Amino acid sequence: MEMQCTLVSVNGARVELEDGRALMLGRGPETRITDKKCSRHQGEFLDHTHPSNASVVQDDVPPTKRGCGGDDDDDDDEGDETSAEEKLKQLQALAQKGCDKLDSPSVKATVPSSTCSHWQQISSLLLFTAAGVPDSSKIAGFDIDGCIITTKSGKVFPTSPDDWRILFPEIQPRLASLLKKGYKVVFFTNQMGISRGKLRPEVFKSKVEDILQTLQLPIQVFASTAPGIYRKPVIGMWEHLCEKISMLSQGFLLCTDAAGRPANWAPGKKKKDFSCSDRLFALNIGLQFHTPEEYFLGWKPAQFNLPELDPRKLDSKRHLYDPPDASLTATKQEVIVAVGFPGSGKSTFFQTHIIPQGYAYVNRDILGSWQQCVSTCERALKEGRSVAVDNTNPDPESRKRYVSQSAGVPCRCFNFTASLEQAKHNNRFREMVPSAIKHVPVNDMVIHSYKKKFVAPSLSEGFSEILQINFVPSFSEKRSEFLFRQFSEG
Repeated sequence: MEMQCTLVSVNGARVELEDGRALMLGRGPETRITDKKCSRHQGEFLDHTHPSNASVVQDDVPPTKRGCGGDDDDDDDEGDETSAEEKLKQLQALAQKGCDKLDSPSVKATVPSSTCSHWQQISSLLLFTAAGVPDSSKIAGFDIDGCIITTKSGKVFPTSPDDWRILFPEIQPRLASLLKKGYKVVFFTNQMGISRGKLRPEVFKSKVEDILQTLQLPIQVFASTAPGIYRKPVIGMWEHLCEKISMLSQGFLLCTDAAGRPANWAPGKKKKDFSCSDRLFALNIGLQFHTPEEYFLGWKPAQFNLPELDPRKLDSKRHLYDPPDASLTATKQEVIVAVGFPGSGKSTFFQTHIIPQGYAYVNRDILGSWQQCVSTCERALKEGRSVAVDNTNPDPESRKRYVSQSAGVPCRCFNFTASLEQAKHNNRFREMVPSAIKHVPVNDMVIHSYKKKFVAPSLSEGFSEILQINFVPSFSEKRSEFLFRQFSEG
């Protein structure tokens, strides 16, 4: 006798399960579930003619936060041996067992992306793989905001999680065509609002699933949630993708409004692109690049501007200091006062060239305040030692604290010439590569504050000599140099 299993929810929705065929269920009209905490791909059910054989696979959102059930009871079958509500509870219990099993890392790692949709969290990378994503070595990469979607409200930033629409009607058929040609379609997006607490992960996940539901296409989504190796234009997301591919045979990237286009780059396009990060992402990888207008609408390539600093062109053979005939250290007691942006290379320079010669090291990041720095310098001078002051010291007032102490002892200034953009790049590099030298995290506001306060040092302040210390990149291994030579911000 042939048997059939029917899923019946407490709100009256009925879903037939075909024997031996997996069915993906979640939020949607079929189940009458509208709670946004519930995924559109909440669980996979498989009927083998008996409810006890049902299985479930779901994404990594904790089941206690899903809230997917209905609120109304259905008492029509109250006299039956097993009511519809009781059957549903049995299936929910089985689903919970499946979810508990899936919570272990070893099980998550083996979830087949081709059979079910699921989320993964890898450090600061969020990864969503929709059911049916092809395993292909041909990659077509896209950003999401400004490339696949735009706001319905017309505002620059969305006013609510539902404030979005597909950017062009040509997008869905063009993506479908790529899939038919054997491409794997991947979305790469920066979502630093998650690490800053401005965007809840579950809200972002729900939005992604809604976008893919609208497109009705199997797509993989990579989202960088914090600064560092995964944030575009750095290529961490791309490298993670390529780890799963034996050999990349073909690929190209498209962007959003992050192509470095100036104001008035096209008729009716008065605003310039907010950055160049997506174009630089493609440039770092070495892939062909198009804007959405070029790819989906057939527009001609627009003018664009690259950042002022090109890390690929930084000279590792440049002379370290000027004048070149000067001496970095002295045989007699002295004080060296550093001047330079946070991230201009001061600490590495002192630890490499000065401290090994016996100089007392004064550093505010270590000592905590300029008062402690002044006291430490004074103590070392009384002991007859030379002193190296490794602080930013942007103005005459901050430098005077040490010049005035060195009465009778020569005081030299080492002015580190790295630019503001170079300092920003160096600080971003620190976030990607571990260092033996401890650095306090520095944001752009601190760097800009230094620039505002900066007054070029002069001999009139009491310095016996001023050396210009150039930033010359040096690397102990190839991976570090590879990352340093990439554009890290658009």
